[in-house]
Amino acid sequence: MIAPLASLRRRIDVRTIDEAECVASVLLAVLAAHAIGATNVSWAAFAGYMVMRGHLLETVQRGVLRVVGTLTGGLLALAAIPFIAAHWWLAAPGILAIGTVTLYRAITAKRAYAWLFVGLTFAMVLYDTLHDPEIPLVSFVRTRILETIAGTAACVTVSLLSALTLRRLWPAERNASAGIAGWNWPAFRHAAQGGLALALLVMVSAWFDVPALSAGAITIMAVMLVPLSGIGSSGFMPVSWRLVYRLIGGLAGAAFAAAFLFVGAGSAPLLILGTALGVAIGRHVENGDHAHRYAGTQFTLAVLVTLVPDSYAGAVITPGLERLAGTLVGMAVIEPVLLLWHVFAPRREKAAAERSEPGGI
Repeated sequence: MIAPLASLRRRIDVRTIDEAECVASVLLAVLAAHAIGATNVSWAAFAGYMVMRGHLLETVQRGVLRVVGTLTGGLLALAAIPFIAAHWWLAAPGILAIGTVTLYRAITAKRAYAWLFVGLTFAMVLYDTLHDPEIPLVSFVRTRILETIAGTAACVTVSLLSALTLRRLWPAERNASAGIAGWNWPAFRHAAQGGLALALLVMVSAWFDVPALSAGAITIMAVMLVPLSGIGSSGFMPVSWRLVYRLIGGLAGAAFAAAFLFVGAGSAPLLILGTALGVAIGRHVENGDHAHRYAGTQFTLAVLVTLVPDSYAGAVITPGLERLAGTLVGMAVIEPVLLLWHVFAPRREKAAAERSEPGGI
């Protein structure tokens, strides 16, 4: 038995195990979401994918932070949005404050993942409410929390089973949580630029019919999450590259999903097969040792939002196109904000950034 095991370990690497874990986690998350009657099954699949890490304890910690952040952001939304959503001049400063604080903590705090989902959940509820004021807020927030719990529970279950079996042969190292101590001006400036972009999106939507508001807001928050060491005097270049990778990954994922929609024509087995293949491909790219790993993540999420519908008989390409539209909307708002600072930033700030290297997370 020892020789076959040794041969198997040589043929399969840790990346392959991680990809298999992600596929199993996403499929279990979809099953769990359907079992609880979720109204946005792909959101549970997102959690099933994004929470997964190689080490069990890291997966559990990440899952707890995602649930806590979603719950906190949802409760904050229920408390504030009924009072601010009807007036853009209240909604804009409201999301400016929430976005700035949560982005700053998502860049600098030890429990950054929870802070990110406080902001993301609040923003998602706010912009969906701006798009459709008749949304029943309580049920909307409740189902997002339940979908997050379903996806996280599926992920932790798969990670636990893998820790007891596969990970004994292919162990993973645990990445320690890190943060920075004290106040950091570049991080705050960068976060405030993200908050300003979120506020501008509210203002623009008050005067124009802007598509994919929620997806645009999520894009803004997601692409602003660059390592602190890469911000320096301006986050324009690293954020711009993340936008490029987000767009490329989203386009590739939507095209991949469209092919399965065309061939599958509502066939659940074929769409599930496409989901599994898409997750494996996207994770493989994400796990690579190259600069465009972020495109792999976006490829997977585009596949999930398209091939994991609430009903397989009603699967359409529209969610994937809306995600792409959100990327373009977010790009159109955040890029001018970053570019203006990049061009007109005070010389003394640029000089200070060249003289010192800020700590990273």
